[in-house]
Amino acid sequence: MRHLSPGLVTLVLLHGMAAAGQTVESTHKGLSSGPLRHARLASLSDGTVVRAGALRVTNAQLAAEISKAAAKLQPQLRRNAFLLAEQRVTRLLLAAEATDWAARTKRVAAAADDAARTGAYLQDIAGKAVVSDAEAREFYESNRDTVGGAAYDAVASDLKQYLLQQKRQAVLDEHINGLSNRKPIEVDAAWCKVQAETALDNPVDRARRSGKPALVDFGSKGCRPCDMLAPILDELRKAYAGKCAVLFVQVTENQMLAARYGVSSIPVQIFFDKDGSEVSRHVGFIPKDLIIKQLAGIGVK
Repeated sequence: MRHLSPGLVTLVLLHGMAAAGQTVESTHKGLSSGPLRHARLASLSDGTVVRAGALRVTNAQLAAEISKAAAKLQPQLRRNAFLLAEQRVTRLLLAAEATDWAARTKRVAAAADDAARTGAYLQDIAGKAVVSDAEAREFYESNRDTVGGAAYDAVASDLKQYLLQQKRQAVLDEHINGLSNRKPIEVDAAWCKVQAETALDNPVDRARRSGKPALVDFGSKGCRPCDMLAPILDELRKAYAGKCAVLFVQVTENQMLAARYGVSSIPVQIFFDKDGSEVSRHVGFIPKDLIIKQLAGIGVK
């Protein structure tokens, strides 16, 4: 019987993985929450790490991008090169879609650059979101405490604007994350394996793989609602010890981790079930009783 070298065994396994049509998510759960989540793993060449039709993202491009960043941020970027690749291919694919959209609709001046076309294209997509009176009132009834007991008519306009922003972001997220459904995307399997080993080596992703539910709060010391949450999280961490992981992530020290999880404002609380799947998230201060209710919903008693 012939014994293969470890390196050759790895290549054979990765070739079989690509042939089986495995994706980034099915093989490295949690590595991506964007359009590369459903990208197919393949064996790419010539330093290409992501391929989408004629579009390429290469190791050399990523290294050049990292070298331009602040020195103290570069170690985080190297550990999260997968996210940089995902952001790069997303920009390229959206720019291509925006160019087609602009040509069809004539909504953007011919002299506009990629950034202007893409911005107008995304605004057009987000503009499809609407908020009804019924939705605003339902939100009001469920969040009376957060509006200080004010009458609905006094806060209706602000609530609708808040909900509209949330809806627009959700519409954009759905459109962007659906890029791999509209355009076949491939990720180099060997490169992806290395990236997963580094990017997923952090407290949040270890908690997601622990087999227990988790609550992760992304925030920063000095942020008023974040500081208000701190003692509540301490209480819950002790109360649910052994049953649920309760983590706090200081975003100023973990910028790439926050970016991977789509954190654009703080604080943000993300709830994961025992399988590591995101169940829900909440933006802003959240009272203790609501956290307990959310945790009960994913089996934490």
